[in-house]
Amino acid sequence: MADLESLTQRVLSACADLARMSQEPGRITRTFLSPPMRQVHAYLKEWMERLGMSVWVDPVGNLRGYYPANKPTAPRLLIGSHLDTVPNGGAYDGALGVVLAVALLEALGGRRLGFGVEVIGFSEEEGVRFGVPFIGSRALVGRADAALLALKDEQGVSVAQALRDFGLEPERVGGAALEGEVLGYLEFHIEQGPVLESLEYPLGLVEAIVGQSRLEVGFRGKAGHAGTTPMHLRRDALAGAAEWIGLVEREAWGEPGLVATVGQIQALPGAGNVIPGEVRCSLDVRHALDEVRTRSVAHLITRAQQVAQRRGLELSWEVKLDQGAVPCDPTLLERLEWAVQDCELPVHRMPSGAGHDAMVLAERVPSAMLFLRSPGGLSHHPDERVLPEDVTAALRVGLRWLEILEEHGV
Repeated sequence: MADLESLTQRVLSACADLARMSQEPGRITRTFLSPPMRQVHAYLKEWMERLGMSVWVDPVGNLRGYYPANKPTAPRLLIGSHLDTVPNGGAYDGALGVVLAVALLEALGGRRLGFGVEVIGFSEEEGVRFGVPFIGSRALVGRADAALLALKDEQGVSVAQALRDFGLEPERVGGAALEGEVLGYLEFHIEQGPVLESLEYPLGLVEAIVGQSRLEVGFRGKAGHAGTTPMHLRRDALAGAAEWIGLVEREAWGEPGLVATVGQIQALPGAGNVIPGEVRCSLDVRHALDEVRTRSVAHLITRAQQVAQRRGLELSWEVKLDQGAVPCDPTLLERLEWAVQDCELPVHRMPSGAGHDAMVLAERVPSAMLFLRSPGGLSHHPDERVLPEDVTAALRVGLRWLEILEEHGV
């Protein structure tokens, strides 16, 4: 068995190496099937093949590697996370989960288990390029349909064309779906928040992933000259959107546990001396209870309609994602808790406020997550970090968890 402290350094070094594989010099930006994803695949493929794994890229661009069991007819366990990033993101969000999965298998020192282990590096989770997240994991549960393939990015390139440009065949995307007996899925991930750090705990057991809604909201008014159009005759789409954005924040403050964010805004025609005639903006709403989330989304749209009507604007909206809250599998979670206890680490169960591939995989297989603390609570940020001792703790827990699964099953 490998020395876990040395393997921890290997994990941190690998994350740093992957962070340099970016679309933008000096920034970590790696979107769905962008050119640096080829480098990422080659880097991880070489490592996995050294461990005796078979490695392939599936029809939706997920990197997949299989570590054989001690008998050919055994079921398999999935461990993974995503390889894409947000623009100017961090080195650990997503990538750490894939690297930890490979390192966990290296820690076995060649020992085969009673089940195979498939490591998955999802091609897309963040929703940056096409405005819809989880393209990689959706394909595994059979939800890569024609509507998904037809989505286009800002350059007018469709998902189907992006697959072709990467050397894949979009008509075969159904071949990415899971087949055979799958025991479950585990995702290591940084917390992306401040809770574990505030408790001084290295790890957290995710009980559930909150539901989330993502929408695109549009305000349409009338563009006009900024100097010659009197204030009372204006139909300023940006002013209307700004009023509504303030309401979004206030409404979220008024509902316990609700978070609502407008993170993107585009004003057209986009000139400093022109009244904005059209604005498109995002809306992200999350809550642990689906009924609260859906009620809040409906209320926020009503408020947008009121703003638009008062200002003489047209309103449109499109739901991009409506993902219900997902509880983690109780048996996998229990086994994970046993592993944490056996490693003499504090046990803390918590929800995840962020979306993860685990919430999609849970449609098809039992799923669980293990959080590593995020120093400063930072994520989706260049200063995102992870502590070496927490990586070592995650490897220890992961190894013990595999042993428990062999002893007790799933």
